[in-house]
Amino acid sequence: MSPNAPVLETVEKPKRARRPRVPHVHTTLVIGAGFTGLGTAIKLREAGIEDLVILERADRVGGTWRDATYPGAACDIPSLLYSFSFAKNPQWSRAYSPSAEICAHIEDLAERFELTRDIRFSTEVTKLVFDRRQARWEVTAKGRNGRSTTYYARTVVVASGPLSDASLPAIRGIDDYQGAKVLSARWDHDVDFAGKSVAVIGTGASAIQIIPELVKVAGSVKVFQRTPGWVLPRLDAETPAVLRALFERVPAAQQAARTALFLGHEAAATGLVWDTPVTSLIQQLGKLHLRLAVKDTWLRRQLTPDFRAGCKRMLMSSDYYPALQQDNCKLITWPIATITAQGLQTSDGLQHQVDAIVFATGYDVHLEGPPYPIVGLDGQTLQDEWAGHPQAYKSASAHGYPNLFFTCGPNSGPGHNSLLVYVQGQIDYAVSGIRRIVEDDLRWIDVRKDVQDGYNASIQKRLQSTTWMSGCTSWYLTADGFNASMYPGFATQYLRQMQDFRIRDYEVASQAAARLWNIPADPAMPTGQVAG
Repeated sequence: MSPNAPVLETVEKPKRARRPRVPHVHTTLVIGAGFTGLGTAIKLREAGIEDLVILERADRVGGTWRDATYPGAACDIPSLLYSFSFAKNPQWSRAYSPSAEICAHIEDLAERFELTRDIRFSTEVTKLVFDRRQARWEVTAKGRNGRSTTYYARTVVVASGPLSDASLPAIRGIDDYQGAKVLSARWDHDVDFAGKSVAVIGTGASAIQIIPELVKVAGSVKVFQRTPGWVLPRLDAETPAVLRALFERVPAAQQAARTALFLGHEAAATGLVWDTPVTSLIQQLGKLHLRLAVKDTWLRRQLTPDFRAGCKRMLMSSDYYPALQQDNCKLITWPIATITAQGLQTSDGLQHQVDAIVFATGYDVHLEGPPYPIVGLDGQTLQDEWAGHPQAYKSASAHGYPNLFFTCGPNSGPGHNSLLVYVQGQIDYAVSGIRRIVEDDLRWIDVRKDVQDGYNASIQKRLQSTTWMSGCTSWYLTADGFNASMYPGFATQYLRQMQDFRIRDYEVASQAAARLWNIPADPAMPTGQVAG
């Protein structure tokens, strides 16, 4: 075209205005596709709530048991108790099943109940915000490609579990070490320990499963112990085929065995939850196990705890003590002063050169809420409110965060029974609340502050007489000694309270009232208590 050619004016046809896209608002959004998240979805479906979505940051289901792949990983609760009562597994291979079998059971749940269609894999939640005007939760999540997507839901269940995150501990010099660093909760299977010199830091529940396996293959194993724990023998054995067949054909037989185990663990609460003569009996059993397994007097002294049984997590193992006495294994009780380029230096000045360090130092237990911000009704943040002293009502609801239900929330931890027993009660409670919201067409329910405060005052008072508050230091407590983790009672007591969902304990905003007042988007819409 010539540069002097006239420019012709073009007239564009008016474009049709696009109607704004209305986002889909799910009835329920579940965070996590482990035992808890899948169990929640199963019970929601059973209650007739089909419009749900599950966000899972990994690429498959399984939760902690998908990630726990370290050598010797297994549950320290009997297999018959380690499943939901509504989805039992009659084919457990052992009395205490290994992690791979537990993960396979979780995968079977997803397939059997057709849950995969509702799961968004490789989707990590980064933020929750309650939209008061729309009476819904806005959930921001990051996908595999790094892009963020916002999901909307009337109700949310946080089912990510207490042992979903882990990281290397803050030990001086850890970044200087030039050998292999392996975290128990995120095991590196590319590291070959055969014939190598290995240091294991920690002697807790994971360590006592890892150490016997490492002793079998490593050239030498040095175990760095900060505090010895109470260890009882784990009476593990293969489940006979005839018994598995019986459980498959006669479910009542499995239920009877499950009930017997449950009651046995409930009886243990009299010595593990409270400091009683039963506590002394448990300690005597622990000392007997130590005396029979360890012949060296000095080693026995090093392995004898100085706190009451139950104050920290009880350990179950029949091969830990024998492993410590193998020629290629040595227990080190001097504190670690620093980690060096070649190994570790203890406070006695000795240098320990090793090819690899295994950090069996546990998980990042988020006592102050999930590791992402949760913004509530009036713009407040849960992490700020829970800093130091986390509180919730029945461990499931927190004032100011409507239509949000926690699993494994504050003061829901068991010290004597299966965690899944407690989780099932939490699921039932959340489903009861969600059903009430849906069936009564409520905008939101928010637990009353006076109810939450009264409940937690009672919990903290009851905790004072438990073994957990008897003087030892544990992850159950915050830095200032506040117990935000454990439930001070029997599992049967906990389940009884979770079966009792009382709407009168909540402030309620209803859709019907909003329509009557014709102010559906008014953030100052009044709320009122509804008779239960």
